[in-house]
Amino acid sequence: MAETWRTRFYRWAFNWFPVYRGTGGRITYIAGDLHEMRLRIPLNWTTRNYVGTIFGGSMYGAVDPIYMLMLIKLLGPEYIVWDKSASIQFRKPGREQLYATFVIPPAEVEEIRAAVAAAGKIEREFEVELVNDAGEVHATCQKLLSIRRKKSNKAPKSP
Repeated sequence: MAETWRTRFYRWAFNWFPVYRGTGGRITYIAGDLHEMRLRIPLNWTTRNYVGTIFGGSMYGAVDPIYMLMLIKLLGPEYIVWDKSASIQFRKPGREQLYATFVIPPAEVEEIRAAVAAAGKIEREFEVELVNDAGEVHATCQKLLSIRRKKSNKAPKSP
Protein backbone atom coordinates (compact mmCIF):
# COMPACT_ATOMS: atom_id res chain seq x y z
CA MET A 1 0.00 0.00 0.00
CA ALA A 2 1.28 3.47 -0.85
CA GLU A 3 2.14 6.12 1.70
CA THR A 4 -0.48 8.76 2.44
CA TRP A 5 0.07 12.39 3.33
CA ARG A 6 -0.55 11.45 6.96
CA THR A 7 2.03 8.64 6.98
CA ARG A 8 4.55 10.81 5.11
CA PHE A 9 4.15 13.38 7.86
CA TYR A 10 4.65 10.64 10.50
CA ARG A 11 7.81 9.52 8.69
CA TRP A 12 9.16 13.04 8.45
CA ALA A 13 8.37 13.84 12.09
CA PHE A 14 9.81 10.56 13.32
CA ASN A 15 13.06 11.03 11.41
CA TRP A 16 13.47 14.53 12.87
CA PHE A 17 12.62 13.52 16.45
CA PRO A 18 15.97 14.08 18.24
CA VAL A 19 16.06 10.79 20.14
CA TYR A 20 15.44 8.72 17.02
CA ARG A 21 17.63 10.90 14.84
CA GLY A 22 20.53 10.13 17.18
CA THR A 23 20.37 6.43 16.31
CA GLY A 24 21.39 7.15 12.72
CA GLY A 25 18.46 5.08 11.44
CA ARG A 26 15.93 6.58 9.06
CA ILE A 27 12.36 5.50 8.39
CA THR A 28 12.02 5.22 4.61
CA TYR A 29 8.40 4.08 4.27
CA ILE A 30 5.19 3.87 6.29
CA ALA A 31 2.24 2.18 4.60
CA GLY A 32 -0.96 4.21 4.41
CA ASP A 33 -2.70 1.63 6.63
CA LEU A 34 0.26 1.58 9.09
CA HIS A 35 0.71 -2.20 8.77
CA GLU A 36 4.23 -1.92 7.32
CA MET A 37 7.26 0.24 8.06
CA ARG A 38 10.74 0.15 6.55
CA LEU A 39 13.98 1.66 7.73
CA ARG A 40 17.60 1.89 6.72
CA ILE A 41 20.75 2.36 8.73
CA PRO A 42 23.57 3.82 6.67
CA LEU A 43 27.23 3.23 7.42
CA ASN A 44 28.44 6.79 7.95
CA TRP A 45 30.29 8.88 10.51
CA THR A 46 27.25 8.99 12.84
CA THR A 47 26.78 5.20 12.93
CA ARG A 48 30.35 3.95 12.51
CA ASN A 49 32.11 2.43 15.52
CA TYR A 50 35.82 2.23 16.32
CA VAL A 51 36.43 -0.72 13.99
CA GLY A 52 34.58 0.84 11.04
CA THR A 53 31.31 -1.10 11.15
CA ILE A 54 27.81 -0.02 12.17
CA PHE A 55 27.64 0.44 15.94
CA GLY A 56 25.42 -2.21 17.56
CA GLY A 57 23.66 0.50 19.58
CA SER A 58 22.66 2.22 16.34
CA MET A 59 21.26 -1.04 15.00
CA TYR A 60 19.26 -1.70 18.15
CA GLY A 61 18.22 1.92 18.68
CA ALA A 62 16.88 2.18 15.14
CA VAL A 63 14.62 -0.89 15.44
CA ASP A 64 13.69 -0.54 19.13
CA PRO A 65 10.53 1.62 19.07
CA ILE A 66 8.98 0.54 15.79
CA TYR A 67 6.75 -2.42 16.73
CA MET A 68 5.48 -0.63 19.84
CA LEU A 69 4.59 2.51 17.87
CA MET A 70 2.93 0.50 15.11
CA LEU A 71 0.72 -1.32 17.61
CA ILE A 72 -0.17 1.88 19.45
CA LYS A 73 -1.44 3.34 16.18
CA LEU A 74 -3.06 0.13 14.89
CA LEU A 75 -4.89 -0.76 18.11
CA GLY A 76 -5.98 2.78 18.92
CA PRO A 77 -6.14 4.90 22.06
CA GLU A 78 -8.10 2.37 24.13
CA TYR A 79 -5.02 0.08 24.36
CA ILE A 80 -1.75 0.40 26.27
CA VAL A 81 1.35 -1.06 24.65
CA TRP A 82 4.72 -1.23 26.43
CA ASP A 83 8.06 -2.82 25.67
CA LYS A 84 8.64 -5.64 28.12
CA SER A 85 11.98 -7.02 26.97
CA ALA A 86 14.25 -7.13 23.96
CA SER A 87 17.29 -8.94 22.67
CA ILE A 88 19.50 -8.61 19.65
CA GLN A 89 21.80 -11.18 18.07
CA PHE A 90 24.60 -9.84 15.91
CA ARG A 91 25.44 -12.26 13.13
CA LYS A 92 27.74 -10.27 10.84
CA PRO A 93 29.43 -6.88 11.16
CA GLY A 94 27.51 -4.12 9.40
CA ARG A 95 30.03 -3.05 6.78
CA GLU A 96 27.34 -1.60 4.51
CA GLN A 97 23.91 0.00 4.67
CA LEU A 98 21.34 -2.20 6.45
CA TYR A 99 17.56 -2.40 6.10
CA ALA A 100 14.64 -3.68 8.18
CA THR A 101 11.00 -4.26 7.29
CA PHE A 102 8.34 -4.39 10.00
CA VAL A 103 4.98 -5.95 9.17
CA ILE A 104 1.94 -6.51 11.36
CA PRO A 105 -0.84 -8.01 9.20
CA PRO A 106 -4.47 -6.92 9.87
CA ALA A 107 -5.32 -10.50 10.93
CA GLU A 108 -2.66 -10.36 13.65
CA VAL A 109 -4.06 -7.07 14.96
CA GLU A 110 -7.48 -8.73 15.25
CA GLU A 111 -5.91 -11.74 16.99
CA ILE A 112 -4.31 -9.39 19.50
CA ARG A 113 -7.62 -7.63 20.14
CA ALA A 114 -9.37 -10.96 20.67
CA ALA A 115 -6.64 -12.27 22.98
CA VAL A 116 -6.71 -9.08 25.07
CA ALA A 117 -10.51 -9.26 25.27
CA ALA A 118 -10.26 -12.85 26.52
CA ALA A 119 -7.30 -12.51 28.90
CA GLY A 120 -7.25 -8.82 29.82
CA LYS A 121 -3.53 -8.54 29.13
CA ILE A 122 -1.17 -10.38 26.79
CA GLU A 123 2.46 -10.47 25.79
CA ARG A 124 3.37 -10.81 22.13
CA GLU A 125 6.83 -11.36 20.65
CA PHE A 126 7.92 -9.80 17.37
CA GLU A 127 11.12 -10.33 15.41
CA VAL A 128 12.87 -8.24 12.78
CA GLU A 129 16.04 -8.82 10.80
CA LEU A 130 18.58 -6.24 9.68
CA VAL A 131 19.73 -7.21 6.20
CA ASN A 132 22.01 -5.78 3.52
CA ASP A 133 21.13 -5.17 -0.15
CA ALA A 134 21.73 -8.86 -0.93
CA GLY A 135 19.37 -9.99 1.83
CA GLU A 136 22.11 -11.34 4.12
CA VAL A 137 21.10 -11.14 7.78
CA HIS A 138 23.46 -9.04 9.91
CA ALA A 139 21.38 -8.91 13.10
CA THR A 140 18.10 -10.25 14.47
CA CYS A 141 16.11 -8.40 17.11
CA GLN A 142 13.31 -9.85 19.24
CA LYS A 143 10.86 -7.58 21.06
CA LEU A 144 8.39 -8.71 23.73
CA LEU A 145 5.47 -6.29 24.07
CA SER A 146 2.87 -6.11 26.82
CA ILE A 147 -0.61 -5.19 25.55
CA ARG A 148 -3.78 -4.43 27.51
CA ARG A 149 -6.88 -2.27 27.35
CA LYS A 150 -6.99 0.99 29.26
CA LYS A 151 -9.04 0.93 32.39
CA SER A 152 -12.04 3.21 32.31
CA ASN A 153 -11.87 5.97 34.92
CA LYS A 154 -15.49 6.87 34.46
CA ALA A 155 -17.71 5.99 37.36
CA PRO A 156 -21.03 4.43 36.44
CA LYS A 157 -23.87 6.93 36.44
CA SER A 158 -26.37 6.53 39.23
CA PRO A 159 -30.05 6.41 38.22
